[in-house]
Amino acid sequence: MEPPRGLWASLWNFIWFLPYFIALLILGFIKGIVMFPAILLLMTVGISGIILGLWPIHCFYTFYSIFRTKQFGPSLKLVLFIIFPAILIAWLPVGIACGVLGGAAYGLLAPMFATFQAVEEGKSDKFYHCFIDGTWDVVKGSFTIIRDVMDVGYHSYFSIMDDLLHLGPQEGKYYEIRLIYLPQALVAGILGSMIDFPVISVIAMFKSFYMLFKGWHRLFHDCIGREGPFLETICVPFAGLAILLWPLAVVGAVLGSMLSSIFLGAYAAVIVYQESSMWYGLCYIVASLSMYDEYSNDVLDMPEGSCFPRPPYRKNPSSPTTSRTNSIAGSNSFKRPISRASSINSPMLDLKPIEMIDGWFEECQRVGEIMVSEGTITLQDIEYAKNNKNSDRVMSIGLPAYCLFQFLLRSAKANSIGLLLRDEVTEIMLSNRPKDTYFDWFLNPLLIMKDQIKACNLTEIEEEYLGKLVLFKDDPSRLKNSMTGPPPESEVRRAELDALARRIQGITKSISRYPTCRRRYDSCLKNILEELGKKNEDSGKSMSRSKSKLARFVSLKSFKSRTNNPSIDQEAQTTPERDLEIR
Repeated sequence: MEPPRGLWASLWNFIWFLPYFIALLILGFIKGIVMFPAILLLMTVGISGIILGLWPIHCFYTFYSIFRTKQFGPSLKLVLFIIFPAILIAWLPVGIACGVLGGAAYGLLAPMFATFQAVEEGKSDKFYHCFIDGTWDVVKGSFTIIRDVMDVGYHSYFSIMDDLLHLGPQEGKYYEIRLIYLPQALVAGILGSMIDFPVISVIAMFKSFYMLFKGWHRLFHDCIGREGPFLETICVPFAGLAILLWPLAVVGAVLGSMLSSIFLGAYAAVIVYQESSMWYGLCYIVASLSMYDEYSNDVLDMPEGSCFPRPPYRKNPSSPTTSRTNSIAGSNSFKRPISRASSINSPMLDLKPIEMIDGWFEECQRVGEIMVSEGTITLQDIEYAKNNKNSDRVMSIGLPAYCLFQFLLRSAKANSIGLLLRDEVTEIMLSNRPKDTYFDWFLNPLLIMKDQIKACNLTEIEEEYLGKLVLFKDDPSRLKNSMTGPPPESEVRRAELDALARRIQGITKSISRYPTCRRRYDSCLKNILEELGKKNEDSGKSMSRSKSKLARFVSLKSFKSRTNNPSIDQEAQTTPERDLEIR
């Protein structure tokens, strides 16, 4: 859609836009006021009930896991036993307050946004959806949020604690802490928070006026000229709503800066501990003010630089030291992001993480149904996964990891710069990846594993072996029985494939802790069970028809023996062939 050109066209478009936008805003605000009490009460009671109900279990199992784990040394366990009581006690008011604020914001704003979404291009019967959208779907959305909170508090928490409890230290080394530097680190962390909080708060408040007027200037300019966000649809009421809600965004940015300044200053404790020097911690406190000032200038498009000095706070700035004696597999990918050029032929799509997760689980459902029909996955596997029994991880980890492996293998064979989705057209790269911090945690490790699979030059037998290894890694007997060919003869090659399978399963388990993944996984299991039930029902009907044919054949044979009727004998002789054909 081309924006209007000329002063009068832009002015007329702006005048026509105002009443349309105001009407939608009033309607959405009315629905928000009506839905606000019910949604606030529902989400407050639901989230608070989950937090209060699971809190005693979280307290007990957290200390039990820390005490029994072999990944932490004695000194680190002692420090954690001192710190965690304060964290667990603070979790109650913080979690309940977040539930109340989240319910209030969702109950008021979700109906308003749903009203504006009802008039987007491509939707039919917009007038009807303006009144209906944002009512019952908001209630269902609140139940979805409560379900996701429950999944985080139950599934994700126990998954992390079980890894901490059952996994041993890698390479025989465990995490330990040097107690001699803890007092200095504690003083530096407190001092950093005390200095950064007031200074950064003042800086954020002064720059908030510039942010407010610059944002309004830009939004009004785009609204009158039909540019920027106002170019997407016929009116784009969301952009108009942003004009009214922009002061709230500025206030949120200021509060976010004030809150983050506490953690930014407290990081001085980490610097003191890593560098074993109180002086470098003090230097970091000064440098953190300069880093925030420069970052805020970049965000607001202000002149570069800062009035604060930025002294060096690392002995070796190029490769900062860490106190960790152990590292998880693939952790280097988080420190050194891969620099990749974007493909000119690849479409620049606005990819969303939730849509990609949905596509991943749709693939899991498709592959799961195929494996169920082939007998690779049994009904017992599905029942174990449905009942949350960890004794069988074929469905919970194996199947999603197998689909992820096929995803990486397909991208490696196609020599893709990024990662190819199932349609083999959409390519995920660093340039068009979803703008989501959580997604960035997994993109680089997946790209590295894709390059590793490509470098392995797998044969067809090795591809099958690696796929079945990812699926049945925790069940050696089923792995052996499912193989149609011999495994690689070289022990080194088998070790390489085994390490790659462990990494694929590890990142799959990390992704499964994402709040929405558990809900989609349960829906996938439900669909597979329904498909299996339909097939069993069809098979039962076919068997009953076969039995009726067989009974008819037996009755005809017995009647023929009594009457010696040749016509009946001829019909009975043709019946077994039909019966075998049916079976």
